[in-house]
Amino acid sequence: MTVGDVTPLEQPVDGPFSTRQLLRLDEALRVADQVTGLNFSIYLGPLEEPHRAAAEKLHAQTRNPQRAVLIAVSPNQRKLEIITGADARKRISDRDAKLAGLSMAASFGGGDLAGGLMIGIDQLASHAGRG
Repeated sequence: MTVGDVTPLEQPVDGPFSTRQLLRLDEALRVADQVTGLNFSIYLGPLEEPHRAAAEKLHAQTRNPQRAVLIAVSPNQRKLEIITGADARKRISDRDAKLAGLSMAASFGGGDLAGGLMIGIDQLASHAGRG
C-alpha cells in the first residue's frame, strides 16, 4: 500500500487502516507537503532484502525524488526506513530522521500503526521547516 502519491479514496479499504485513518494520513501528508515544499509519501508492505536498498528503489519512483521523503514500513518484517532525497536531506538530518523513527517505532510497538505514521510525518515536517 502506498499513501501519498495516490489518494486513499481511490484504494480499496482492505488494509490495516480504517477509512478515517486513511483520510487523516492523507491530510497529514498533504499538510506536510504544503508547509515544507517537500513531497512526503508512505509505503506500507514487504521490503525485499536488503531492506534499505529496497526502500531506496521505492523512493526513486516517487514524484520528484530529490525533494521526496519516503517512510517505508514493513510491519511483518518489523522494518522501518526513512529515505530522503538530496534536497530533503539538507533540511532533515539523519539524527532528525532517527528520532522520528524511534517515535514511530514506539507507537508501532504499542499497536498504533496509523498513530505512529502521523507522529513521524509531523516530526519530519517540523524538522524540515517551511519551504
